[in-house]
Amino acid sequence: MQIGQITEALEIWAPLSFQEDYDNCGLLVGNPNTICTGVLCSLDCTEAVIDEALEKGCNLIVSHHPIIFKGIKQFDENSYVARTVLKAIQHNIALYAIHTNLDNILNGVNDTIANRLSLENRQILAPKPGLMDKNGQPVGSGLKGTLPKEMDGAEFLNLLKETFNLSVLKHTHLTGKQLKTIALCGGSGSFLIGDAKAQNADCFITSDLKYHDYFEADGKLLLVDIGHGESEQWVSELIVAHLTGKFPTFAVLQSMVCTQPITYLK
Repeated sequence: MQIGQITEALEIWAPLSFQEDYDNCGLLVGNPNTICTGVLCSLDCTEAVIDEALEKGCNLIVSHHPIIFKGIKQFDENSYVARTVLKAIQHNIALYAIHTNLDNILNGVNDTIANRLSLENRQILAPKPGLMDKNGQPVGSGLKGTLPKEMDGAEFLNLLKETFNLSVLKHTHLTGKQLKTIALCGGSGSFLIGDAKAQNADCFITSDLKYHDYFEADGKLLLVDIGHGESEQWVSELIVAHLTGKFPTFAVLQSMVCTQPITYLK
């Protein structure tokens, strides 16, 4: 099987046209006509992930975050990006990224969060006008749904902490009202706070919030930052499940490398 056959299956699921303008999805390194010996799926692509692919005999790495995001002006040893890309090229390992195109579909990244919270009545939070997937579903940023039953804020925060195995989470003051409608966005989602408020969400879950972002809640909703990697911890599992469903007899593996760059002092 060629690498291009595998990437084609990914692009039918999450077309490259669904990615944001600033993004860099698709085949970043490698030849689509190369015979694939195995696929390794990860959240990030690092040197350790390249080493794992070599150890497991995989010559295609599918990561959520693109290792090449901005322009590379020099390939030297001072940049972890350049070192990772050079190692991939030297060992004939192809690198593929499925990032905001996977964020923007209803059964993509945000669905992995919604599944853990058992959200019902799921919809895209901020659909892109006129853009639909192959099933006629809207495409866009974030997701909203409803809890099976109302919960108070403290109870819900404890549920998040337990479900996501969090050592810490950041949030605005509790609003005092019961929570039912939950909005969320895996990764960086501060740009959706206004959408969550406009659609009367009781809580918005995301990550990478800055100090002044929390003021935007304005007492209208509970705003929760669970951490970037924490919000996307099931993405590689999602990619593995999709590719395994398409190629059940082919070697599609989930990376065992922890690429989380943040450590919390408890």
